[in-house]
Parts: sequence; C-alpha cells; structure tokens
Amino acid sequence: MLKRFIGLLVLALATVSYVELGRAASADDGFYKGKTIRLIVAFSAGGGYDAYSRTIGRHLGQHIPGNPTIVVENMTGAGGIIHANFMYQQAKPDGLIIGNNAGGLILQQIMGAKGIEFDGKKFEYLGVPGSDHLACGINKASGVTSMEKWFAAKEPVKFGGVGPGGSASDVARTVQAALGLPIKVIDGYKGTADIRLAVESGELAGVCIAWESLKTTWRTAIETGDVNVVLQAMPKKHPDLPNVPLAIDYAKTDEARRLLKYGVHDTAVITRPYFLAPGTPKARVQLLRKAFADTLKDPELLAEAKKANLEIEYVSGEDVDAIVQGLYKIEPAFVAKLKQVLVP
Repeated sequence: MLKRFIGLLVLALATVSYVELGRAASADDGFYKGKTIRLIVAFSAGGGYDAYSRTIGRHLGQHIPGNPTIVVENMTGAGGIIHANFMYQQAKPDGLIIGNNAGGLILQQIMGAKGIEFDGKKFEYLGVPGSDHLACGINKASGVTSMEKWFAAKEPVKFGGVGPGGSASDVARTVQAALGLPIKVIDGYKGTADIRLAVESGELAGVCIAWESLKTTWRTAIETGDVNVVLQAMPKKHPDLPNVPLAIDYAKTDEARRLLKYGVHDTAVITRPYFLAPGTPKARVQLLRKAFADTLKDPELLAEAKKANLEIEYVSGEDVDAIVQGLYKIEPAFVAKLKQVLVP
C-alpha cells in the first residue's frame, strides 16, 4: 500500500512539473517577438566555425516563436578563451546571446589552463551541427606529401593554431605526442581563414582541422593538389578519404591510443558547441534547443549546407551536456598527461 502511495505521489509530482514546464514554455513563446538574437562566434570570419554559424543564422529565426532577427558576430582572441569568458561572466542569461566556440576548451579548463574564467559544466548547450572529422592538410610546397615523408622530415613541420583549446592546436599537439611526428605548432592565429592565408604564403606548412572545414575553405587547393590531406585523426576513415591513413594505426602504445581518444576523438563530437549563458531559464533553453534541432532538419538549410560543403550531423544539447560532464571524470593522472601535451 505504501509503495503504491509513493508511486502515485511521484507520478503526480512529475505531472505537475511537466505541466508547469509547459506553461513556462508557452509563456516564453512571445518573448522573442521583435527581438534580436546575437550569435557570437569565437573565431574569425571566413573560417569553418563562421561558415556554420552564418548558415545556421540565416534559418534559425524562423524556427523560434516570434521569429527574432539573428545577427552573427565574431569575438576572437586567445584561442576562444575571451569569447568563453564573456559568455560565462558577461552575457545576460536571457536567451538573447548564443555562443559558438571550440569544445576543446572544456579540456583546457579541466587541465587548469591560464586565462580561463569559465566553468564548462554550467553552460546550457543547444547542440552541435556536426561532429568534426579531424584531418591534417599540408602545403605541397613543403615537400611533405605523405606520412613517410612527414616522419622523415629533417625539420619540424610548421602547423598553425589559434591556441590551446582550439582544434587546430590541440590536434597537432596530440598527433605529435602520440605518434612522435616532427611538428612545430605556432599559435596566435584568429581562425582557420588566417591559417589558410599563412599556409598559402609559405609562413606555415599545414593545419590539422576538420575535414569539413578543409574541403570548404581549401576546396580549390585540394583539387589542384597544392594541399594534400596526409592523415586522419579519427577512429574511422571518412568516406571522402578512403586512401588517407588513420593516426590510430600509427599509435604503438596504450598511452598513445588514449591520448588520441581524449585529446581528439571524444572532443571532436562536441567541437562546435552552441550554448547559452549559465542561468538561462530552463523553458527558454528547451525552446531554443528545439529551434536549433528544427533548423538543422530544415530542407532549405540542408540544401545550403550541402552546396557549401558543410556536413550536418546533429548532436542534441542533452547529448553534448552528457559528453561534457563525462570529460570531467577523467582520472587525475591522465589529466596531468594531457596537460603536459596540450598546454605549452
């Protein structure tokens, strides 16, 4: 009898909570009418993050009740840390500012990197438009056109990055540590667009970023052979790159394989998270999560993304949050190893 009473009480409370959440969401339906949402990207215009955000920004408003205007902005600096600190400390938790940054910054916080003043566990995640398939592209002029030539390089091959926490920096450093490749990572670029210009000018030899970004921003160079994709940093090959080897196949120790897992594989799933400031009302979070999901199913967006070579592989806000929380459970000893590799 007691068990039945407790069961009915739990059901009643759950029903009340559901109803109240529904009422809150309904009340929020009119909040966005006549308003403007700022979608702030942590990296420079012309790069992969920017391309995704501007494409999403053109369609998101029509999936939000009230059809607000979406304005895309760029807030660069310190490999995304300036942006993340802003989202945590200064962005109002009202659902009118959406951030887009690098998921690798979560690991940077866990490792105690300098300058970080945010707690990644507390952001409200809307989702990810696509999981990155990370790969390394190298300028033909460098003379490195294959893994054999890379391993044999007499001087470290210069790779560009935005800084610790950005995929370009973290993937290059992880590959260097796990495989023993001759690499020199040069941080400080504002985004993949700036890195591309540096590679084209000969200032850099290459970059390790998402294949989705490589084929979008370097389409012509890849087609002409001026840039060669020589390595994939993911567990499985991308269908577009059947003849490009996997980094994991060159990993000779368990430590090397774990470095690739935590330093690249896991964070690649959440590499482009869209999120809100901590404390944003739950009903508004749910409303924007639904709008984000609906946007990424929109046939017009999918057609535009396909034309721009932007791959869409939606990951929900709930799933992103679960992955983020899991990263905070990595044992301290291996966190120390990751820090040794990823924080120069």
